[in-house]
Amino acid sequence: MKKIIFLVLTFLCLNVYSQQKDPVWHTDANKAINLSLQTGKPMFLFFTGSDWCIWCKRLVSEVFDKKEFKDWANKNIILLEVDFPKRSPQSEELKAQNSQLQRTFQGLIRGYPTGIFAQPVLKDKDVQFSVIGSEETGFSLGYVRGGAKTWILEANKRLKTKK
Repeated sequence: MKKIIFLVLTFLCLNVYSQQKDPVWHTDANKAINLSLQTGKPMFLFFTGSDWCIWCKRLVSEVFDKKEFKDWANKNIILLEVDFPKRSPQSEELKAQNSQLQRTFQGLIRGYPTGIFAQPVLKDKDVQFSVIGSEETGFSLGYVRGGAKTWILEANKRLKTKK
């Protein structure tokens, strides 16, 4: 009996340990920037209207909520959600931060959802962003029909242009 209990507990512990954690969707840009600088991983800034944008909701449910995306994101990028909700409350600090990020990337955001891969760079104690992509691949990535696998293929095309 003790052996059976031991085996069951061992199996449960291994199962819990083997499950990879979901990637963290940061909302604090400074935390995401610092993590990107520490790890060398590029950031993925997801510009969204979480409570009103149907294409944003589809992107989340068809791609970001899938195990394949979560595994890929954990290995490759730092996630930052830049949200512009209409009904959900946000702090004034978060609204100001998100508006500033939208101004920083204004030429690349033509609607929601828009995702931008960027590498933060420290220059004279100021953070600047080096956008990742090319004329061929594009500099932003939004909803892509075909699910997580197709979206990841498109993302990898952009990330391959990273210098």
